[in-house]
Amino acid sequence: MYRGMFDRYGARGPWREMERFQREMERLLSNMAEPRLHRPASYPAMNVWTNNEGVVVTAELPGVEPEDIDISVVNDTLTVSGARRPDELKQGEKYHRRERNFGRFTRTFQLPFRVDADKVEAVFDKGVLQISLPRAEADKPRKIAIKAG
Repeated sequence: MYRGMFDRYGARGPWREMERFQREMERLLSNMAEPRLHRPASYPAMNVWTNNEGVVVTAELPGVEPEDIDISVVNDTLTVSGARRPDELKQGEKYHRRERNFGRFTRTFQLPFRVDADKVEAVFDKGVLQISLPRAEADKPRKIAIKAG
């Protein structure tokens, strides 16, 4: 009974297979610890921060023209969409390496509170879009005065 098992797995028996299995599981789990390694990043890269007055969003959009960008706000949802056009090559030119994507993009996400859509401002400078979204008056925190009784 044991003779066949030692012949199949070698002198250490089934423990060698268990060690191989453990190494394989460690390799798989270590890959899961760094998920960005295998997942493509969202485009455009965006930062969002808040203060008592509202939300500020910045987006990296190198090579995109301001007229190719659309911004919309509905209730507490912001959508930034647009298109990046491909580089035009001259006659006889061809790519040696091409890593910059082109085409349509859309990023939509929920803001932490409602904003006043009529007062939203956007500035595009050096390939960075900055959107200022003022907090709606109804959503601003209010200090409540306490009356002494």
